[in-house]
Amino acid sequence: MFCEIEGTRWTQKQADLRLEGVCRRAGLREIGWRVLRHTFCSHLAMLGVAAQTIQKLAGHSSLFVTERYTHLSPEHAGAAIRSLDRRSPSNGTLAAQNGSTT
Repeated sequence: MFCEIEGTRWTQKQADLRLEGVCRRAGLREIGWRVLRHTFCSHLAMLGVAAQTIQKLAGHSSLFVTERYTHLSPEHAGAAIRSLDRRSPSNGTLAAQNGSTT
């Protein structure tokens, strides 16, 4: 997945050491590659990217695997719930930004 400028692939140990160094320099707790995969998939999901697209980008074998990697932030989940508040009580349709119903 990663390599030197001349094209020599990193070993798993080399990749782990470099990630450890990046975390240390950034003042972050030590994380692993799996956390980065989860974060990548979760951010795409929260941006509304289709699950099939996330599956392809992450190289997952199935949508089931992709679902295991995507997690919504509490803020994103709360915003989804609050979107129900925009529903018109008269007909159940979403109210437009200007207050009219569609």
